[in-house]
Amino acid sequence: MAGSIVTRTGDEGTTGLLYGQRVPKDHPQIEAVGAFDELNVALGAIKPLLVDSDLRAFITGLQHNLVALMGELACAESDRARYADSNFSKITGADVTKLDEAVGVLEAHGLKFDGWATPGATALGSAFDTARVTARRAERRLHALPAHGRTVRPELSQFTNRLADLLWLLARQAEQ
Repeated sequence: MAGSIVTRTGDEGTTGLLYGQRVPKDHPQIEAVGAFDELNVALGAIKPLLVDSDLRAFITGLQHNLVALMGELACAESDRARYADSNFSKITGADVTKLDEAVGVLEAHGLKFDGWATPGATALGSAFDTARVTARRAERRLHALPAHGRTVRPELSQFTNRLADLLWLLARQAEQ
C-alpha cells in the first residue's frame, strides 16, 4: 500500500529538493519548478481540445520534457553532478531541435510572428495563448536562478524560449 501524500514535512514552510535538501517554499528554485508545473498543466488543458492525434502526442511529449526539466531544477546546485550522472531524463539539444523543426513547419505554412496578438478568437487559440504566457513566466523564473547561485544549462533556456515561440504560432494557427 502506498504511503500518504500528507507528510507534514512542509507544515513549517519548507519543501524538499530532489536529493533531500530542504528549502523555503518560496525559494527561487521552487518558484521555477512551480512555474513549469503550471505550464505542464496548461499543456494538459489543451489536449482535450485537439482533434489532431499527432499534435496531442507531440504535446504529451512536451509534457514529458517538462517533467525532465522540473527534475533538473529540483536539484540543489551541490548535487548537479550527481543529477547529471543519474538515469533521469534530461533536456537535450535534440529536444530544442525538435521545437525548432515544429516552428519551421508552422512558418512554412505561412504562420509568422507578426507582433502582438489579441487572444480569444477560439477556445483552442486561447488555450495555446494561456500556455504561452505560462511558458514565458516559467522562462523568467528560470533566468532568475543564476542570481541565486543555481546554474542553468543552456539547453533549458533554449527549450523554454522555443516552446513559448511554438505556442504563439500554434495559437495563431488555431485562430485561423
